[in-house]
Amino acid sequence: MEHNLQEIDSIIDHWGPKPASLLQIMLDINHKYHYLPKESVERVSERLGMPESHVYSVATFFKVFSLTPRGRSIIHVCTGTACHVKGTPKILDRLKQTLNLSPGETTEDLALTLETVNCVGACASAPVVVVDGKTHAEMSPGKVSTLVNELKNEKKD
Repeated sequence: MEHNLQEIDSIIDHWGPKPASLLQIMLDINHKYHYLPKESVERVSERLGMPESHVYSVATFFKVFSLTPRGRSIIHVCTGTACHVKGTPKILDRLKQTLNLSPGETTEDLALTLETVNCVGACASAPVVVVDGKTHAEMSPGKVSTLVNELKNEKKD
C-alpha cells in the first residue's frame, strides 16, 4: 500500500520538523493510517534529522503505536482477574470464532482488530469488552454475536 508522502509532510510541517515534535507527529500519522507505515517512519527520520532506529524505538515503546495495519475499530477484551473469572475465556473464544482472528490480528478489510488488555478498570461490570472507547459490560458469548453484527453493519454505512 503506497502512502502519500505529501500527507506525511503536511503532518510534519504542522508540528514543525524538530525532534521535540516527534511524538505528536507519530500520533497524527498513526491516527490517519491506523498504524505507522514504513515510509512514514523513514520520512519522519529524514525530516527530523534523527536515526530511523530512534523513531522505531519510540514506536515500539508506546502501545498506542502499531507498525502493522490495524482495523478502523479495535475490539479490546479485558483479561483481568474479575473478567477472567466471570467468563472472558469463553467470550474471547467466541470472538476468535466469529471474526476468524486471534488477538493481535486484523480483518482483511481492515475493519476490525482484536486485542486483549490486562485490565480496563471496570471490574464491577465484568466481563468487559471495549470497542473504540465504548465499554460493553457484562458480556457473554451470546452478546458477542450481536456486538459483531452491529460493528459490521456500522462499517457498511
